Amino acid sequence: MGWGRMLLMGNVGQQLDIGDLEGVVTEMQSASLENQQVDLTQAKSIAGLQRENRDLKLYLATLVRLLVAKGVIKPEEVETVVRAIEK
Repeated sequence: MGWGRMLLMGNVGQQLDIGDLEGVVTEMQSASLENQQVDLTQAKSIAGLQRENRDLKLYLATLVRLLVAKGVIKPEEVETVVRAIEK
């Protein structure tokens, strides 16, 4: 590819250069599409994990409130555990 091919082979060399460039462009497009697929897959996974995390927090908060309401645990005990976890 380059001047040498064009000087030695003229128009044929130029056409070969164009063919080479088209191949490189096609490879770059394929790589870009593949990267977009990976990004999309990762975004979907992250969104799923965020939903699951939100739901787990909701379940935990509901369960703690139920246990406190039924007198199984005291609010102070919950606060102590929360403080220990947050450290």
